[in-house]
Formats: sequence, C-alpha cells, structure tokens
Amino acid sequence: MAKDISVHIISFSIPVPANFGGVIDVFFKLKALKNAGVKIHLHCFQYDRKPNSILNEYCETVNYYKRNTGFKSTLHILPYIVYSRISETLIDNLLKDDYPIIFEGLHSCYYLNDERLKNRVKIYRESNIEHNYYFNLAKSTNNIRKKTFYLLESLKLRLYQKQIRFADHALVVSQKDCQYLKDKFPNKDIIYLPSFHGNSKVVSKEGSGNYVLYHGNLSVEENVVAALYLIDIFKNVDIPFIVAGLSPDESIYRAAKDISNIKIIDSPNEEDMHQLIENAQINILYTAQATGLKLKLLNVLYQGRHVLVNSKIVSGTGIGNLCSIADNKQEMIEKLNNLFNKPFSKEDIFDRENFLTISYNDKTNAKKLISLLG
Repeated sequence: MAKDISVHIISFSIPVPANFGGVIDVFFKLKALKNAGVKIHLHCFQYDRKPNSILNEYCETVNYYKRNTGFKSTLHILPYIVYSRISETLIDNLLKDDYPIIFEGLHSCYYLNDERLKNRVKIYRESNIEHNYYFNLAKSTNNIRKKTFYLLESLKLRLYQKQIRFADHALVVSQKDCQYLKDKFPNKDIIYLPSFHGNSKVVSKEGSGNYVLYHGNLSVEENVVAALYLIDIFKNVDIPFIVAGLSPDESIYRAAKDISNIKIIDSPNEEDMHQLIENAQINILYTAQATGLKLKLLNVLYQGRHVLVNSKIVSGTGIGNLCSIADNKQEMIEKLNNLFNKPFSKEDIFDRENFLTISYNDKTNAKKLISLLG
C-alpha cells in the first residue's frame, strides 16, 4: 500500500459520470490509486457537469474551477482547450505543498512549464494525439464554422504539443501514440500505460444474442459520423441493429427513419447500457480516428460477445486479435452475417481473460503509475 504518497491530479472535466473516454480513464484511475493507498487531491474544470460528492469517496480534497468558455477564448494564440482552463486559484492550490502532479491531457497543461513548479514531479497523461484528433474532426464535418474552428485548433495544438517536454514522464494510452511521442521527444521518458477502465474480470456470456449494438456519446461529431456510416450498412442487412447513447444527434434519427430493423435508444442509464452490451450478439465499433484508445472497445471486450471493428479502432492497442476486423462496407456485411449466426464460446472467453487481465489490469497499471510518483 502506498500510504505515504500524495498526488495532485488536474482533470480537464469533472470525471463523474464516467461515461466517455477521457473521464473514464480519470475516474477509474482515481479508484485504482485510492485502493492502493494514494492520497489524491483532485482539481476539476467545470463547464457542462455539476460537482459530484462521489469524488469525495476517493479524494482527500476536490477542487472545482470554472472553465472560461466562449468566443473570446477561441481568439487566443493558445489552443482553446488550454486557454479556457487557466486558473490562478489552481496554481495557488498546487503551490501549497510539493506533491507530484498528473496533468490529464494537453487541456490541463498550462502550468506544466511554470517556473514555480520546476522542482516538482510532473506527469503528462495522454489520451489522444490532440492535433490529429481535431484535424479528423475537421474532415468529418461539412459545417464551415466548425471546420474552421477544428482546423485552427489542430494547428494550435500541433504547436503547443512541445509543452510535453517539461514533463518528467509521459504516460500514453496506445502503443502507436507512444512511438509517435518517442520520435518527437527522444530524450523524454515516454511510457505505454493503457487506460484505466474499471473492469476487473471478463463477464461475457456464452451463446447468442438477437441484435447488434453500436453505442457511444451520440452528440459527439466522431460518433455521429460512425453511427451514420453503420446505419447506411444496416439498411441493407436483415439483422436488428440498436444505436444507443447520450443525446443522439437529429441526423441519426433522420437516417434511421422508416428502417424497420434499426432502433435508436436515447441516453440509457448505466445499468441499461451494461445490459445492452452484455446481451448483444455483436458489439460493433467504427472510427475514422487512429489515435488514442477507445475505452468503449475495452468495455465491450470485457462485457460483450463478438466484437466487430475497423482496423483504425484497434491501431496501436495490441488487442486486434480479440476482434473481427472489417475496413469497408462489404467486409462489414460479410462479417456481420458470419458472426450473427456464430455462438460465443467458452474458448472465446478464455482467450479474452488470458490477454486482458494481464495487459489491461487497473491494479497492475496503478502500481506502475505509483512507482513514478517518488
């Protein structure tokens, strides 16, 4: 137990509810570190979420800072996701002691090179190569205003990425991103450390389900594009398809209208989503972004039956061997027809247990992180 270790964690958002990629990693990191005896001082930027008392169960202190959103924050030379998260109260709180600091994403890195923190252990936690993420968002939208914002943000983030050189360690969620950062920062300690996810054992069911599921935050551009792509496939496939997630974009409803085998489920609660994942015959995932680690991929591997993905979603993760992979619509249809009629077996579950409980184990990865805290 790491009883004498304290750490500051600067989170780009309030990590409860833990219902999308970045905050899932933050929240279950808190749990894993707390269970290992680490004393956590959490700092959260607040803009679209409310303070949550659940965090007090895992942290010694929880501090909230208003994020400075709005048009004016987009005009600065710094990336919007960084400039809107500057807080003098935050740096004042960090200076009250000499504990190590974990900066979650480039979003939270404004004070990474602050002279007042030069003698502190500073750890950068990567979840995406952010400039690539925003560039791909720009490619995925036809809205001129959004496209312009995403392209400018991508350029700013590409320039701002050099901030990482002020970290003592960089913890990276995928092997592909890890190699990218090693090439960019050959003299820095770049470490592959998969995302924290909260699953402790594989609970996938044997046998068969009677539908295919796609799930995600359905108001996010990347996931809207994925849902529309998959709906276009399923209108030509006689297999029940459920699209479930937070606040579905209106374009998803329009695309699925009058297609009898497609059902949209708006904002299911955590238990209902778990049941949807667990009972599906196939969990299908798609992305245009070959960066980071899609945490919903880990969730469906721990909880669901067959998993069908495109190659970009498993790029650099090492878990492609646990999935069926298809990279165009015809391949998707062929794999769907094959997997929908194939019961999920004990051997399939055994293969997942063997790999996931070693490489993607929260307890083991917490120990690796603690070893860097000094």
